[in-house]
Amino acid sequence: MMTKKKMILLALLCSLFTHVDSFGQVVAVKTNLIANAMGSPNVSLEVKLGTSLTLDLCGHYYPFYSKESLYRWRHWLFQPELRFWSCEPFSSHFFGIHFLTGEYNIAHKNLPFGLYPGTHSSRYEGAVLGGGLSYGYQWILSPRWGIEAELGAGYVHVGYERYRCVHCGERTGKGHKIYLGPTKAAISVVYLLK
Repeated sequence: MMTKKKMILLALLCSLFTHVDSFGQVVAVKTNLIANAMGSPNVSLEVKLGTSLTLDLCGHYYPFYSKESLYRWRHWLFQPELRFWSCEPFSSHFFGIHFLTGEYNIAHKNLPFGLYPGTHSSRYEGAVLGGGLSYGYQWILSPRWGIEAELGAGYVHVGYERYRCVHCGERTGKGHKIYLGPTKAAISVVYLLK
């Protein structure tokens, strides 16, 4: 799943952008409540880069599984997004360009949009790579707190290997899928660190 090198790279990216003071630094920390409800714990760090530009670094990570369980749902996903704000960062409308990459290991779990209907009888593992465009809006609740809603769509290339059962290792096939459709859906709680 997520290797030490990938975790170190993510930490370096986050630390790089949290030390940028040249633009009157504003940093937001947030979590997507929809993804959390679907079993994908996540956190985002968004950094102001200019008068109408921010960079959102979002990571999802779920490393847990039980050997006794009949299903498996392990994954990590990294989804950076460059955002263009219509007014000023962290308030009102924004448009985004996002990229996504990750790995997964899934069995006996329903996925949205009909991806991998065979997970009821097989285990799939592989990697995803893609990107898309998004639109969102952020409401200011107080000087530090906000709520954000966002929808995005795009292209994702999904590579996979299929295995006979949740825990056994016999590979029964491999391939890839091309997915066009929703790539982001978020209602997030936002906390501003100024």
